[in-house]
Amino acid sequence: MPIRLYNTLNRKKQTFKSLDKKIVKIYTCGPTVYDIAHIGNLRTYIFEDVLRRVLEYNNYKVKQVMNITDVEDKIINKAVRENKTIGEIIKPYEKIFFDDIKKLNIKKAEVYPRATKHIKEMISLIKKIIKKKIAYKSDDGSVYFEISKFRNYGRLSELEKRKLKTGARISADEYQKENAKDFVLWKAKKDDEPSWPSPWGNGRPGWHIECSAMSIKYLGEHFDIHAGGVDNIFPHHENEIAQAEAATEKKFVNFWLHGEHLLVEGEKMSKSLGNIYTLRDLEKKSFNPLALRYLILTSHYCSKLNFTWAALEAAQNTLNYLYQAYLTLDKDNKINGTNKSYWPYTKRFRAAINNDLNTPKALAILWRAIKDKNLPASLKKRLLLEFDSIFGLGLKNIKKTKIPLNIKAMAAERVKLRNNQQFVQSDLLRKKIERLGYIVEDTLSGPKIRKK
Repeated sequence: MPIRLYNTLNRKKQTFKSLDKKIVKIYTCGPTVYDIAHIGNLRTYIFEDVLRRVLEYNNYKVKQVMNITDVEDKIINKAVRENKTIGEIIKPYEKIFFDDIKKLNIKKAEVYPRATKHIKEMISLIKKIIKKKIAYKSDDGSVYFEISKFRNYGRLSELEKRKLKTGARISADEYQKENAKDFVLWKAKKDDEPSWPSPWGNGRPGWHIECSAMSIKYLGEHFDIHAGGVDNIFPHHENEIAQAEAATEKKFVNFWLHGEHLLVEGEKMSKSLGNIYTLRDLEKKSFNPLALRYLILTSHYCSKLNFTWAALEAAQNTLNYLYQAYLTLDKDNKINGTNKSYWPYTKRFRAAINNDLNTPKALAILWRAIKDKNLPASLKKRLLLEFDSIFGLGLKNIKKTKIPLNIKAMAAERVKLRNNQQFVQSDLLRKKIERLGYIVEDTLSGPKIRKK
């Protein structure tokens, strides 16, 4: 069953075929370590992780490269503002990034190249572009890519030629889509900025050249997939294509995949609205990080997802129910049913995830299997573990929690108080149990206790 992926380059789903039958080479946009990644960034990393898992599920080996941007306008500006070195700014945020992806059960990439460790490769790439006469040096010593000389500029972002502002230059790392301008490849040295020697004088690389140079170094001049968020389509990914193809005269990437925005309460995340949340904000409210992962899986990566606290709470409750359902299944892995009841589920599941990573449909198949009374428990367990190789919700690590005797005693005392209609006292006891790290859920069969 072939994998079909929506390719931004052609604006349609296409059957995926790797350049090398044995391995898929992927470049995924990583963090700019000037701040903590917010939940919108994390949605992109989870989508990229699902992509990797789907490829592996289809028996591909994957070589994934995820860049760490450690020199860029935002980092430098923050260092100047806080009177710190670049290293002092990036080190804590890089650690938090790796902590976050571990909590979200995101598989580690094979390579995490840092921009500052690849200046030589960037200079080499710029030299090739200049040699092709598609870049020029400005009076101040900066080097710019001349977009009017690159015939296919704008193909990825569908930028119309009339929006090319010939002769205008932009030295900022990010800019808006009103007009495409000649973008900077090498920035001449400025005060209070780190710099490196180059044939054009001391300076530092532009943001866009970093990814082109590092992806070519580790994946080659032509590779399979480049993935990131939709906000990177223009100018970043458009400029990556221009740089790489101008230098090599080869097609840069076969498939471009982009994850949509995460909204918060229907609004775009912004500091002015105070709605930028990190994984730590969620944990402070006692949410399991994997509840965020579950919530993200309920929406297709190409669709906007609206984050609300109510939606996250519903996702956590559903995740807890999934864990409890898994724990009730047989402990052994013996198949006490027939393949007739097993293979239809795997076939439908593979069809869903191979159809452009359709995780909402795949989740529906998981729940159908759980509720199937004719499916033996051991087969359900086998299916759930197989499906979780894509979902990454940590089922194989779930273990029954031993409830301490004092918590059980307080829960029993709470039942007595409720039976005596002493609801204020019983509610105080429930809150005390919560402070100790446990939650009491009232069900028709009696109270259920679980660890937070």
